[in-house]
Amino acid sequence: MWTALGVWPLLAMLAAGANGPARAELERALGVPAEQAPAAARELLAQVRAVPGCAAALGLWTADGVAVEPGWVAELGAPLWGRLSGDPAKDRAVLDRWAREWTGGLVPRMPVDPAGALLVLASAVAVRTRWLRPFQEGRFQVLEGPWAGRDFAQLSVSGPELFERIAVAESPAGRVTEVQVAGTGEVDVHLVLGEPGAAPGAVVAAGFALVAGAARRTPVSALPDGVQGPGLQLSTVDSPVPQHLGALNTAAFRVQSEHDLLATAPLFGLGTAAQDGDHFRGISRSTPLKVARAQQAATAEFSAQGFEAGAVTAVVMAPGSAMFAPQQRYRIRVAAARFDRPFAFLALHRPTGLVLMAGWVAEPSRA
Repeated sequence: MWTALGVWPLLAMLAAGANGPARAELERALGVPAEQAPAAARELLAQVRAVPGCAAALGLWTADGVAVEPGWVAELGAPLWGRLSGDPAKDRAVLDRWAREWTGGLVPRMPVDPAGALLVLASAVAVRTRWLRPFQEGRFQVLEGPWAGRDFAQLSVSGPELFERIAVAESPAGRVTEVQVAGTGEVDVHLVLGEPGAAPGAVVAAGFALVAGAARRTPVSALPDGVQGPGLQLSTVDSPVPQHLGALNTAAFRVQSEHDLLATAPLFGLGTAAQDGDHFRGISRSTPLKVARAQQAATAEFSAQGFEAGAVTAVVMAPGSAMFAPQQRYRIRVAAARFDRPFAFLALHRPTGLVLMAGWVAEPSRA
């Protein structure tokens, strides 16, 4: 699983303090000028904090002797600013405690090693929602496909309102089935099932296209009886209640992931920033800095009662090298600126359409 909400604010703050090619590369990855990025990051995090059941925070820790530019710190929006002791065990305990507190225990450890760090910049995001209609719990054994022959925890729910939240759509991954599971607050979870063998990335992308309105969905009310999409069949039955009925059988799941952002550094605008050099004079003019580590740890759980997910993303900055002699330094302006096989999920803030968390369920919870 993955959340851009954890990464984008960190890249924004790095861009605000970067110079030279590192600044230009970060700007390209962000899609906005570096001087505007901090304000956009603060607005994004504030928007998440305003969602019932959600939390978002930034944290900054610096080693003794690292003089950080006050203007850059001010752009962070008054985060926690702590000190690194230089003792990896003590620093690890402090960082882990912060990760646990801001994610409600969902992410128990900071994903980066603080050893040798001059500066650690981190973000935490947590999302929680309860279902409008709780699921019934059970167990089932899958007869075919990647999960064949194994018992899993089954979640079942049905009702007239669910009928309106089931749809199919065409995508580059082929036909997909989408079910919107409504939360009691402002967060819904969209489950997206592709054709057998569809690539995870393609199905997740189809989910993003659906919630963004870039893919046309066809509601089940507009489809005839029969098999009309992956895992979806429509039929006509007699009922004493004059309402259409929707039903969903899916697997409970808990997924965890860790991502090394530097493994695809150019994608995040960190290719230059991770090389030896003096790339962040807007953060510290006296201490050359480079990005040494950048990682995200995330977890999500889909249960009978609701959905919760958390992610912590952190960047460790280590000593770079002064590539410019003192007389060659320039002052820069820092302005305030029945899913029964692997499937995708997207936690969506209903009023804004903001995707808070997204991921792929390769293995569901066992019964």
